[in-house]
Amino acid sequence: MNKKGLHLVTATALISGFSIFINKFSVATTNPYVFTTLKNTLVVLLLISIVFIWRKWGDIKKLEKKDFLNLALIGLIGGAIPFLLFFKGLSLTSAASGSLIHKSMFLFIALLAFIFLKERPNKKMLIGLFALIFGTLLLSSFNSLSFNLGDGMILLAVLFWSAENIFAKNVLKKLSGLTVACGRLFFGSLILLLFLAASGQIAEIGHLNTAQISWALVTAIFLVGYVLTWYSGLKLLPASVASSFLTLGAPVTILLSLIFQGKVISLLNLFGLALILTGIILITDLYKFTRSSKEKYGLKRT
Repeated sequence: MNKKGLHLVTATALISGFSIFINKFSVATTNPYVFTTLKNTLVVLLLISIVFIWRKWGDIKKLEKKDFLNLALIGLIGGAIPFLLFFKGLSLTSAASGSLIHKSMFLFIALLAFIFLKERPNKKMLIGLFALIFGTLLLSSFNSLSFNLGDGMILLAVLFWSAENIFAKNVLKKLSGLTVACGRLFFGSLILLLFLAASGQIAEIGHLNTAQISWALVTAIFLVGYVLTWYSGLKLLPASVASSFLTLGAPVTILLSLIFQGKVISLLNLFGLALILTGIILITDLYKFTRSSKEKYGLKRT
């Protein structure tokens, strides 16, 4: 298993866990469509800055017509439609529920990877997937099982993102994670701006106050970290393995929600967290990764 890829998707999961918790507060004070459009546009500007700082502009100039079409499709099904669905849904449900549904993405990606990428899960991985499912449910104390309109919109967003990640996995064979991240957010933001213009909401961007713009900037920074680590990690790992790591974000969001609400973390929550960690270990053979790391740094038992 690629160690760099594991590090990257672990970072993605942690960023996601904090991001969904913070985004819940952001969409509570702003039109969710306006908020996500502004946020994603800010991300594009930040990514363009990174392209110049890292001197990666040559990668963009080498793109062919087919590459642009692929990135535009990723922008549509990954950077536009699901964002509208997710943030509208998040404004209608809880952060914990939104995170729980979002982290179910690994199930859909694993299924699609089996069908389209020919990724064959072994017995250990299947056991790990079940451990992730039950661990996430236990961590939420089954409080997120009620299903409302907001949850349905988030689930639909997850289906779009799942399909996008399978398509992106193929695109990443040729392009870098940074290039795919830039394309996804650039074309996605253009589509979002067209949506606001067509629905007569684009003028609302100019009426946002300092606090709302600040929230958008903070969450934009989180999204930059998310897309950079995610696509770079997805390039190096099987899609089913990479997506399983996203479940680590659910404990972060749920625990933050429990602490913020002043609730006590129960033994049931802790058992759920233990199951999630067990599932990750089974899916990725992290014990081999740990063993090789010990050997590398001279920590092997004698």
